[in-house]
Amino acid sequence: MTLSQLTLGTAPDSWGVWHACDPVQLPWRRFLDEVAVAGYTWIELGPYGYLPTDAGQLRDELDTRGLRASGQAEFAALHRPDAYDDALARFRRVAELVTAAGARHVVYLPALYRDDISGQRLEPYELSTEAWKNLVTGASRLGRVLADEYGVALVFHPHADTHVDTQERVERFLDDTDPETVSVCLDVGHIAYCGGDNLALIRKYPERIGYVHLKQAAPAIVAQVEAEGLSFAEAVRRGGMVEPPAGIPEMPPVLAALAALDRDLFAIVEQDLYPCAPDAPLPIAMRTRQYFNQCGLRPDPRQQS
Repeated sequence: MTLSQLTLGTAPDSWGVWHACDPVQLPWRRFLDEVAVAGYTWIELGPYGYLPTDAGQLRDELDTRGLRASGQAEFAALHRPDAYDDALARFRRVAELVTAAGARHVVYLPALYRDDISGQRLEPYELSTEAWKNLVTGASRLGRVLADEYGVALVFHPHADTHVDTQERVERFLDDTDPETVSVCLDVGHIAYCGGDNLALIRKYPERIGYVHLKQAAPAIVAQVEAEGLSFAEAVRRGGMVEPPAGIPEMPPVLAALAALDRDLFAIVEQDLYPCAPDAPLPIAMRTRQYFNQCGLRPDPRQQS
């Protein structure tokens, strides 16, 4: 079995970018330059506003470096009352930029229940029945709008320190959302970090896997998180996300299971490094690309839909 239907890419996260504007982050031109130097062709666009939001300028910046866009991420708190209209407006904005850049995926990140800087608890760990209903019906509605009006796929990203993190909650989310309008961005590192089983999810929901983030968690840091009740942001600051093959999950079985789905998928390297020294990401990105190349993944510049 080959990995020819999996297209390797990378993302601003792998360069320590979490926010649209942040003085500790790498300037966007340097990020794009280094992505090309590292040998990648495909990129996820990162937080809206980090890269140029003028479609013409964005295309020019990508074209001059031989880069192409796979999609873009956006946060939403659809579990909260009256959050849908604001989320829809922001996701429309992202969908317009994504399609102008030639991409067809919008990654939906659920709101954190902890602050991503301080780690302070902002909301309860468990959602009420009403809040869960808001989340799943809102995601299904949002996915329908993006599909019908923009031809874009909504891929939901289970994430640590959110209300869709553990295996049980990921499965509940998939069971309760519309399979025609919502698929999953399988972030294999977040699933492992939260104690989940990537292979079981791929086996149980093969048709719902619409996009992939590749990262590994450090088992020692995961153990600290559990023992000390740390936030995900603090885990990242302690080096909780590591370059392969140093962490979990083991990559070859995951890649083989994804290849067995027998359809085109983006596999985007997204190693959380916030914050990091400006010279740290490029060598890591180059080694990571070489590792996945050895596994059989290639950054082939081919069209995906």
